[in-house]
Amino acid sequence: MRGKRTDLRNANCGIARSLGVIGDWWSLLIVRDAFHGLERFGEFQKNLGLAKNILSTRLKKLTEDGIFTIEPDPASTLSHRYVLTPKGERLATIVVALWQWGEENCFEAGELKFDMVDRENGHTLARLQLTAQDGRTLGPRDFQVRSIHD
Repeated sequence: MRGKRTDLRNANCGIARSLGVIGDWWSLLIVRDAFHGLERFGEFQKNLGLAKNILSTRLKKLTEDGIFTIEPDPASTLSHRYVLTPKGERLATIVVALWQWGEENCFEAGELKFDMVDRENGHTLARLQLTAQDGRTLGPRDFQVRSIHD
C-alpha cells in the first residue's frame, strides 16, 4: 500500500516546491498535452489513456495550483476547457528541458520518432543550456545554491 505523499508546499527549496505542484508524471503529461493544444477533459483522457478519476484529480490540483484556469467551452454549453495560465505557460522551459534530456538519454539511435520544432520555421529547437548573467555557458559543476540572506 502506498503512503500519503509529503506536502512540499512549504519546503525551503525551489525544486521541492515545484515538485509539490507538478512532480507527478501525469501532471506534466497533462501540461505537455495542453502545449499541444488539448483543452478538454475528453481530449486529455483519450490521449493519455488515463482513468477518469485520476485525470479529474490531477486537473483539479493543477487548477487549484494556478497552472490551469477553467473556461466555458464555446463549442458546448455542457462542458468547459482547461486553459494554461501564464504560470502554466512558464512550464514550457521545463517541458522542453525534459524532452531534450529524454532525447539524449532515453532513446537508442534512430528510435526517436518525433522532435520538437519552432512553429514559425519548422527548425528543431536549439539545445537549452545554462548561462550566467554575462552570457557564459555554465556546465553542471559551474553553479551552486547560496543563502539569499548572506
